[in-house]
Amino acid sequence: MNTELLTVQIEEMTTEDVNEVIKIEEASYGEHHWSKDSFYSEVSNNLARYYVAKDENNNILGYIGSWFIIEEAHITNVSVSPEQRRKSIGEALLVHVVQQCYKEKIKYITLEVRVSNEPAIKLYEKYQFKSLGTRKHYYQDNNEDALIMWTENIFWDKFKSDFEKNIQELNSRINIK
Repeated sequence: MNTELLTVQIEEMTTEDVNEVIKIEEASYGEHHWSKDSFYSEVSNNLARYYVAKDENNNILGYIGSWFIIEEAHITNVSVSPEQRRKSIGEALLVHVVQQCYKEKIKYITLEVRVSNEPAIKLYEKYQFKSLGTRKHYYQDNNEDALIMWTENIFWDKFKSDFEKNIQELNSRINIK
């Protein structure tokens, strides 16, 4: 393992994490960010799965949220601190959610993403998300449309095979504990 790579620990978000998470949320989304109360509510929601990526000094670098309902996971939000972007942290968080889906027998994953967010769209496509339409004027800050993206069944051999290849490639760029 290359010790020069960034090392992150991914763990469940707790109420103690919310103050740091809200700073990332504000930096990412401006005045249209989620409130602290929204995160407190999500952390205690039995359907929600929220995770944070922390560095070796226990600083939160990013987070991801999702809802697990029957056979479907819906990714509600993903954000990485602006100064930590382009370091594979968002991808590591996405991989963690997919791994949790496997553990909980969730077959499908869905999300919305801004049509202008090309780096995120490319990441989701790398993990076999496909656009199945748009939600018009979805984002409040500028009325931008959102792409609705879904995976096929993550238990299918093609998805699992590509997922394993992506993890191997990701592990060459970041150490995930």
